[in-house]
Amino acid sequence: MNRKVRVVQFGTGKMAVYTMRYVEEKGGEIVGAIDVNPDVIGKDIGQVMKTENKGVTVTALENAEEMLKQVKPDIAIVTTMSLIADVRDALMLCARLGINAITTCEEAFYPANSNPTITKELDDMAKQTGCTITGSGYQDIYWGQLISSIAGSTHKITKIQGSSSYNVEDYGIALARAHGAGLTLQEFDEQVASVDRISNEERQKVIESGKYLPSYMWNVNGWLCDKLGLTVESQTQKTVPQIYKEDIYSTTLGMTVKAGDATGMNAVVTTTTKEGVTLETQCIGKVYSKEDFDKNEWTIYGEPDTTIVVSRPSTVELTCASVVNRIPDVINSEAGYITTDKFGELNYRVKPLNEYVTSM
Repeated sequence: MNRKVRVVQFGTGKMAVYTMRYVEEKGGEIVGAIDVNPDVIGKDIGQVMKTENKGVTVTALENAEEMLKQVKPDIAIVTTMSLIADVRDALMLCARLGINAITTCEEAFYPANSNPTITKELDDMAKQTGCTITGSGYQDIYWGQLISSIAGSTHKITKIQGSSSYNVEDYGIALARAHGAGLTLQEFDEQVASVDRISNEERQKVIESGKYLPSYMWNVNGWLCDKLGLTVESQTQKTVPQIYKEDIYSTTLGMTVKAGDATGMNAVVTTTTKEGVTLETQCIGKVYSKEDFDKNEWTIYGEPDTTIVVSRPSTVELTCASVVNRIPDVINSEAGYITTDKFGELNYRVKPLNEYVTSM
């Protein structure tokens, strides 16, 4: 491509500050931004980025379609919510207009195993209009490509075990609430944990209805099985509340989480496969105390056993950099809802993004 990649930013919260800057620093161009927050609508994106004005103002969601038709972006970055149902309208708008889209929505990483209905709707529309929709972020490397690479150096695998912890304060109120932060233990049990005390048959019915609430590892396990050629036989999930001995104030929730109440949750997903490999993964998302820090640890058991630990990763920045580095892959991809395991290796982009685009 002999011009800059044109990008529209959907959502101008914490993540967008990084994604927009990274796009510009990788030689791309932000040509529009969309939000529902009246405090930012009409403002220059430079105010969001805390830089000089850029000559691009934030558009209200109700005017998004008109703006998208005018600016004709190559791709949209959607950094709003964590469930595919919550970003469906934004992604469908892009698909309907034939605009490629990539989202940090965690369920979007591999949504077919938790919400096949919406996944098919987006896939069908994107194929009709010739664009690509996908999900990426921190998990693309640290829960995905990194693990499949280790697997590639292993002779025989019997089990893959992984855990990752992150501070819900870094990702906004929707994510914090989805993790049960601020709930009493009784409320957590009723609103979060009880969802998974069902049989496999009941869970499948909920999934098919589009109302299942997957933890992040639910979709990661599906991605890994697809990437590694494993055939899923069963998959279960349980959530356990996280608590702390002292009160913790959450700036994201705007409240003090009392000692003994849920600061978040630990979600454990267990997948069995026809090939005999078991995946047991957990994500721990909570309001951090002063002792807590992000950590990513994975072990592949077999011949040989291998453990890799990433301590104190800058999860927000790594998420945003992964999304921006994926932009050429999305534009170059075949049409449809294409998960990143089909794109191949996520590479560092040393040249401007447009120099990696070959399909336009």
